[in-house]
Amino acid sequence: MTSTDTLDGARDTAGPARPGDLAAALFTPEARRDPYPFYARMRREDPVHRSTQGIWYLTRYADVEAALGDPRLSNDRDRMTRAYTALGGDLKALSRLTDRLGRVMTNTDPPDHARLRKLANRAFTARRVEALRDGVQRIVDHLVDEAVAAGPTMDLIEAVASPLPMSVVCELFGIPDEDRPQVKSWFQRFGRLAEDIDESEAAIEQYEEYLSGLIRQRRREPGDDLISALVATQAQDDRLTDSELLSTCFVLITAGDETTTHLIGNGALALLRHPDQLARLRADPHLIRDAVEELARYDTVTQAIVRVVAQDLEIGGRTLREGELVYLFLGATNRDPERFEDPDRLDLSRPGNRHLSFGHGPHFCLGGPLAKLQAEVAVGTLVRRLPELRLADGAELDWRPNPLQRRLCTLPLAHRP
Repeated sequence: MTSTDTLDGARDTAGPARPGDLAAALFTPEARRDPYPFYARMRREDPVHRSTQGIWYLTRYADVEAALGDPRLSNDRDRMTRAYTALGGDLKALSRLTDRLGRVMTNTDPPDHARLRKLANRAFTARRVEALRDGVQRIVDHLVDEAVAAGPTMDLIEAVASPLPMSVVCELFGIPDEDRPQVKSWFQRFGRLAEDIDESEAAIEQYEEYLSGLIRQRRREPGDDLISALVATQAQDDRLTDSELLSTCFVLITAGDETTTHLIGNGALALLRHPDQLARLRADPHLIRDAVEELARYDTVTQAIVRVVAQDLEIGGRTLREGELVYLFLGATNRDPERFEDPDRLDLSRPGNRHLSFGHGPHFCLGGPLAKLQAEVAVGTLVRRLPELRLADGAELDWRPNPLQRRLCTLPLAHRP
């Protein structure tokens, strides 16, 4: 998922949860530490839940899977902007962001979505992604070398998980070395809407101005990078407007950055908390591909995505009305016992692991294959090279204050006896 796939930091209510207010319970410190018991309660008591502000919460696998492919649930940002504006209060401020992000590919409905998706698919073909494996391995080895040389402990997020996707995407799109710290800063700023919407909006504007400059430069001097390839495609297809070209570059470059970072972080933490599964992976490194699928299911980075009802429909005996917002909780579906046997158990060789961590249907996460490749290389390398890897003594885990995302602030690890 990209930062534009969710409305980061969206708050459905403020203050402590009230008795019976299932939605508000997800915004408590207890749920920030571990949301999965709260999801279990929602699935049992009210799986198609309407909050006090009128937002629908879906937590069952079957309902969410169907919803992700239902054209009556729209991902169009014009509709979403109106929906957040209508809610008022804190949520009204998010309407500025939905409008500011514009009509990027992930924020459109058919037929525009299919046309733009076809263009973007050329950037992330299976062959192109797999061809990156050796380069990703070199980057990971370099990052691990630096972390080991720095001392017996590391913050995995800062040392490996965060710089890896940034390095990979900058290589793909030809972003100069000297610009990368600034680009990373923009990614971080517009990914923290919970803290400061004004700052996020400013970061998006600055980033779009930077991309516009890169596109103009590639028109003058094409190179062997994906921005140049997209510029060439536009020249061959006059249906692609300048705005759509900019938006496509926007979403492709940001695709998977934070998701990849926290897939690696959440996955490493899950393995360290399940030493039996970590031992299995050490004994059988070829298990890594299945392992990453299970790690993505077990502690889902993108906990929920947002849709707006474009046409009245019924789900689970409840009628959802046009214009209402719907939160599809992927994290809840991935622990649904109706779909997964013993869903709270980490099983690196889980059969039939059709989790929804990267979505489903026409909006399936474009950066998913690249995110999983990087996680395979990063987690596999850590397991292979650092046999003493463990949580650092006294480590306290702090999760970012956003119930729609599952992201560690830091992950302090020790890698020597």
